[in-house]
This record gives sequence, structure tokens and C-alpha cells, in this order.
Amino acid sequence: MAAGAAARDWVLVFSLWGAVVGAQNITARIGEPLVLNCKGAPKKPPQQLEWKLNTGRTEAWKVLSPQGGPWDSVARVLPNGSLLLPAVGVQDEGTFRCRATSRSGKEAKSNYRVRVYQIPGKPEIVDPASELKAGVPSKVGTCVSEGGYPAGTLSWHLDGKPLIPDGKGVSVKEQTRRHPETGLFTLQSELVVTPAQGGAPHPTFSCSFSPGLPRRRALHAPPIKPRVWDPVPLGEVRLVVEPEGGAVAPGGTVTLTCESPAQPPPQIHWMKDGVALPLPPSPVLLLPEVGPQDQGAYSCVVAHPSHGPQESPVVSISVIETGEEGLTAGSAGGSGLGTLALALGILGGLGTAALLFGVVMWQRRRRQGVERRKVPENQEEEEEERAELNQSEEPEAAEHNAGGP
Repeated sequence: MAAGAAARDWVLVFSLWGAVVGAQNITARIGEPLVLNCKGAPKKPPQQLEWKLNTGRTEAWKVLSPQGGPWDSVARVLPNGSLLLPAVGVQDEGTFRCRATSRSGKEAKSNYRVRVYQIPGKPEIVDPASELKAGVPSKVGTCVSEGGYPAGTLSWHLDGKPLIPDGKGVSVKEQTRRHPETGLFTLQSELVVTPAQGGAPHPTFSCSFSPGLPRRRALHAPPIKPRVWDPVPLGEVRLVVEPEGGAVAPGGTVTLTCESPAQPPPQIHWMKDGVALPLPPSPVLLLPEVGPQDQGAYSCVVAHPSHGPQESPVVSISVIETGEEGLTAGSAGGSGLGTLALALGILGGLGTAALLFGVVMWQRRRRQGVERRKVPENQEEEEEERAELNQSEEPEAAEHNAGGP
């Protein structure tokens, strides 16, 4: 009895093995109709046949007959005995069997193994990096493939060669999601690399999707070419203040500029008296209309992702109270007012010099005119004196002549 039961079990196993091995593999695209032929079935009714199927829609074998039934919208037997699936879905994957008896009493069987597929669109690299840093782990991007079945695989390439994750310079984080209604897959693959120092400045990264079914060429995403920055040794951070010295009159403007030789340009934050200022990162700090509240010690902090923060020397800003309006305006107004004051000073000096020169020339001309008027007057006086002398000499001579012998 036991031996007979064991023999029957082995016969059942071998019969099932033969059915599986002899099954014909059918591949159907999701959403398209599928027709499975029943071998040996009479071409015209009445027909003696039945279809049995075991798919994702059934918990066990489901039997369909030519008389039809509630499964007509999913699968139904055609007049010639074939089985029609109007629109294949993921749940229709499974095994289909037909057993038919001809009019002469000969029995025939048909076995099918149905698999379905859906080719997604081309993959896409989302959130692509525009810059990478040599020696620093950096995210290149995330490759996404949506709407495929079976899931398939994503792979990354560098300059046309496959990138193999090693957990050191190359790492990949993958995620697979399945739509609860359609059963289609969405794949994501995030790539993180550590570029070698001294490597290519513009490497080419790409990703591809390889479908699991059917066999066909891989689908490639458009490549990306991020720039690789090779960090240089840190140089000195300089803080330049204008006006020079940091002294300014009330209401003036102070400009602080943080200079760092680091590449790529880092983020720059500002400090006052050792406390961070709540300002967005910027290499320039502008203090307009300076007042006593702006006085203090200022510095800038350069944030280097690969080297840590670096602070500049401290610069003191002070407000100077002065009564000299010209100096105050020059300090507070910047180089424009200083230039204007200088020009006005030069013009004033030239005007004063011209005025002095005119006074000197006027005095000189006046002196010359006085001297010219004095010369004729002296000549007239001398002529008058000469005339008087001549008149006095003539009577004396006449008297002398009259009293002579």
C-alpha cells in the first residue's frame, strides 16, 4: 500500500514536471490583447473543451468553458475554442492549459506560461550636480525610471565605462517602488562619488535602464558633465575696509570686503564683537548711515567644506565727532566728496593768487603814473627858477653899464 502510494506520487511529480517543461512561453505587452490557441479543438461547435488558468487573479485553478460566464471581461472562450484576453495586465501572468476532445474522441492538451512586460520611458537624471569637489564625497544625481515591468535595473557609467559601487569612491543608493493599482515599478538610483585630485575637470556621467523582459537594448539618460573643483591650499583671508582705518563721521558709509583665494568661492558670514550677524552669506558688508550702534570689531568667516571655517583678522569701526565740516564731509562722503573738496580748494587757491596778482599789478601801475606826473612838474619849476634868475641879472647889468665911465 505504501509502496503503491509512493509510486503514484512519483508519477504525479513526473507528469507535472513534463507539463511545466513542455509549456510554451508567451510574452505579452501590458494593455494589448492576447489570444491562446487550444490544440485539437473542433473548429465548430459543439465543442468538448475546457480552459484552466492559474494567474494573479485566481487563488487556485479557474475553469472556463465555451458557455461563457462572469469572466468574459477578463478572458473568454472564442467560437473556435481559443482563449481571448482583451487587455493583458500584470495580474494575468501565470499558467494557462486547454484540454480538448475531438469528434473522433482524441484528446489534446495545450500548456502556456504567460509573462507580461511594459517598457518605461527613457530614464532621467534628476537633481544633477553642476560642481563636484576633488577628494570630497559628492552627490552626482539621482537616476529615475518610471512605469516599467518587470522592475529591470539601473546602472551608472563614467566616461562610457560602468561604475561599480565599492563603498569608498563610488556608492549607489537604490530604491524600488511599485504602484498599488497598476503594479508598475519606479526605480531610483542615487550616485555619490569622490573625485580624485588631479583628475578630469569635466567627467561625463550617465545612467541606463536595462529591462528584465523582453531582451532589448538598454535605455540611456542624457549625460551630465559637472565641473570638478580641485581645492588649493588655504590662503590668507583679508578684510578690506573703506574708508581706510575704519574711522568715519556720523551718517557716513562703511564698506567691508572679505577676500579669500579659495576655489570654488566659499560662503562668507560676518561677525561683530565675536557674535554672528543674522545676515545672508555675502563677501561684502555695507554699513550705511553709520551711527554709534555700528561701532565695534568686525570679522568675516569663510566656510570651506573640505577644510573647515577660517576667520579673518578683526577690523575696528569707529565714529569720529569733528567740527571741521570739510574733513567730516570728506570722510563720510567717500572719494567723490573728497575729490570735490580738493577741486574746490584748488580753484579757491587759484582765485586768491589771481586776486593778489591783480592787486600787485594795480599798485605798480599806480606808482608809475605818480612818477610820470612828478617829472613834468619838476621841469616847470626849474624853468621858472631859471627865468627869475635871468630877469634879476638883466637890471643889475643895466645899472652897471649906466654908472660906468
